[in-house]
Amino acid sequence: MYGSERNAPKRGSGKDTMFVDRAEILIISGKGGDGAVTFRREPYVPEGGPDGGDGGDGGSVIFEADRSLRTLMDFRYQRKYQAENGQNGMRRKRFGKAGQDLVIKVPVGTMIIDKETGLLMKDLAKEGDRLVAAKGGRGGRGNVHFKNSVRQAPNFAEAGTAAKQRTVILELKLIADVGLIGFPNVGKSTLLSVATSAKPKIANYHFTTIDPNLGVVNLYDKSFVMADIAGIIEGAHKGLGLGIKFLKHIERTKVLIHVVDISGEEGRDPIEDFEKINAELREYDPNLLKKPMIVAANKVDQLEGEEQLERFKAHCEAAGCKVFPMSAAIGEGVQDVLREALYQLEHYEEPEVEEIPLFDFDQDEHGEEYRRITGYRDEDGVYVLEGEQLLKIFRSTNFNDMGSMRYLYKYIVSRGGIDILKEIGLKEGDTVRIEDYEFEYADD
Repeated sequence: MYGSERNAPKRGSGKDTMFVDRAEILIISGKGGDGAVTFRREPYVPEGGPDGGDGGDGGSVIFEADRSLRTLMDFRYQRKYQAENGQNGMRRKRFGKAGQDLVIKVPVGTMIIDKETGLLMKDLAKEGDRLVAAKGGRGGRGNVHFKNSVRQAPNFAEAGTAAKQRTVILELKLIADVGLIGFPNVGKSTLLSVATSAKPKIANYHFTTIDPNLGVVNLYDKSFVMADIAGIIEGAHKGLGLGIKFLKHIERTKVLIHVVDISGEEGRDPIEDFEKINAELREYDPNLLKKPMIVAANKVDQLEGEEQLERFKAHCEAAGCKVFPMSAAIGEGVQDVLREALYQLEHYEEPEVEEIPLFDFDQDEHGEEYRRITGYRDEDGVYVLEGEQLLKIFRSTNFNDMGSMRYLYKYIVSRGGIDILKEIGLKEGDTVRIEDYEFEYADD
């Protein structure tokens, strides 16, 4: 029962799957089953009492982080996910069956955000992390629960709680220890390919890499994950080029390797490139420049002399960055860069970050908003009452039973519903509507 993946997105093949790092979907939990209104009707049992069973709880919608997934592409094709409703209660005190939970698998590193509030519900940063994003409705109690010394034959039961429906935004940020940054075509993909088993597409033109690539570096019986963050250009923090789409993937990395084409073969100045990339990081999030940064001066094999390298090293070292000459294409200096990355990782201290406000599940389910009653007058002059808890009680009401009707009316009065309508003009004889039921108001 628990952990059903019914309606969950199908897994892509992995290798040729387009990288999608943001999606918006609608999730709906299962409605709780209604309690039953039944009475014993057995031979030889005089004055049989109530025996209505409880409804089953509805299924919840649960997100789970799965390391075998790397993209949110499947959510582009399926936008609605719904768990199973609980079964209604039955006679002879039999409970309804609980609805199945719906488990939706997402890549590790996926953040679940409530669209309405914009608040983070949970960051699924580790394999197996889970989030109950839409809790199933509770099953209603059967009429057997409402028998007392005065009310021997209660002719009403409790309705199941309504399903929870919300739109959520899924945002994927890669989980990597080391991030490769730099302008397009400076050799980041080449470095990733020679340092790991990753096989990124490599060619001599801009934006060869349009998706982030991951690989595992094995060094001295230790390992770390390295990501090639797709080419950043000037103005990326404003969304130019691939812009923010990939800048955000740098946020989770611990160490940055800034790859710069030291040869200047494309007519660019290495120092200007270094400063422009750092400026983009600063504009996007100043905290990114607090991360340890290693500068890989790539394509040294294409230099005609040492003067340009020395000038570049002096500039970077004045900014507090170590520079490592390298030619990724022939493997020269690569191990020095990787050793420094491993050293920085082993001495890495997690910086203090400001706490961000999180979505309040307890307030969402049990808070004042759930109990609040609102009212208005529609264009036909009918006074309308609305409220989540009000509708739950309303749907449990047996309008042929005076005890059940009195309970509903007392609830409306105690929550201020009548006072709200009087403030906007309610008078004796006016019509009041709750959902599809209308009655005439009588001022007691």
